[in-house]
Amino acid sequence: MRFADRLTPLQTNVFADMDRAKGRARAAGKPIVDLSLGSSDLPTPGHVLDAIATALRDPATHGYNLFESTRAFRQAAARWYTQKFGVAVDPETEVLPLIGSQEGTAHLPLAILNPGDFALLTDPCYPSHTGGIHLANGQIYAMPLLAENGFLPVLTDIPTAVLAQARLMVLSYPHNPTTGIASPEFFAKTVAFCQEQNLVLAHDFPYADHCFDGYPAPSVLQADANKTCSIEFFSFSKAYNMGGFRIAYAIGNRELILALRQVKATVDFNQYQGILRGAIAALEGPQDCVRTTVDTFKARRDAMVTALNHHGWHVTSPTATMYLWAKLPASWSDSIDFCVQLVEATGIALAPGRGFGKSGEGYVRFALVQPPAVLKQAAQQIVEFMYSRN
Repeated sequence: MRFADRLTPLQTNVFADMDRAKGRARAAGKPIVDLSLGSSDLPTPGHVLDAIATALRDPATHGYNLFESTRAFRQAAARWYTQKFGVAVDPETEVLPLIGSQEGTAHLPLAILNPGDFALLTDPCYPSHTGGIHLANGQIYAMPLLAENGFLPVLTDIPTAVLAQARLMVLSYPHNPTTGIASPEFFAKTVAFCQEQNLVLAHDFPYADHCFDGYPAPSVLQADANKTCSIEFFSFSKAYNMGGFRIAYAIGNRELILALRQVKATVDFNQYQGILRGAIAALEGPQDCVRTTVDTFKARRDAMVTALNHHGWHVTSPTATMYLWAKLPASWSDSIDFCVQLVEATGIALAPGRGFGKSGEGYVRFALVQPPAVLKQAAQQIVEFMYSRN
């Protein structure tokens, strides 16, 4: 049996590799403390669940859900966006529901790239960003994200020959996995760069609300209010703890929204109407649940950073996201090897930095998806393991 060549770069990913290692640890009788996946352990807000539960009994929600049937959701999303970021949005032409933002970031390259075209991706980056480029038979130019540059790409380092073949730039700030943040000035500079180079600017924005210490995450559309070249992806998985419901939306340039809609229409319809009603309730209902979620992850951040530093592993406290991005000691040269050995020895699972890109080597990512007491105990075990094996 023969398969398409495009499957070759998709055969392994960081989550699948760690899942196998976790399986071996379970088989050996280790209880797993899983800090490798950014899947929130917090509950979906009650008023959201109530809206979905009510819809289940309404037979009008049980059929296919085409674009016109999503109008109420698109209107709610547009209102929320305008209220939060101060940019006017047309719900008819500038909003598209998605079955998770990963669907949007993976499908967008199919609408933008011809075979051989370049996409400019951060390195490291979220795995679906690279996967979508491979599916579109595009080429990837990796923009290294280095600590000395604040985990921001240096646009002037991109070769002229690459720019001549480039059609798309993909960013995501607050950034997963590095926890780096972007300023309005950075986005203004990047939008101007993309306009000059005739690039589509796609911004994956799941951590719009996961910000601490008074930092407000800017939207790329605040720098591109006329939506000349930009599209942004929002997810309900983080702020509203709805990861399993797979609900998100794209917002931005109407031509990009239409192109993505055309790709999407060949693959699926839309989310179940009841889930859309739950998402509307999330956007338009009380927002104290978002504050509670953010405060919870801030407390976990503080607990884990303090514990790791106390035990001798200096880790910078991030301003946003639900992660820590920690540099391994020089004695550990392979982040995958470290994470595999760690979970097999202790049952504690982290995500190896190399799984997110070449520039991620030498780091590991902690997902803060356990209570502070569990995180503190895990910190001690991790540091003890780290120094006992070297």
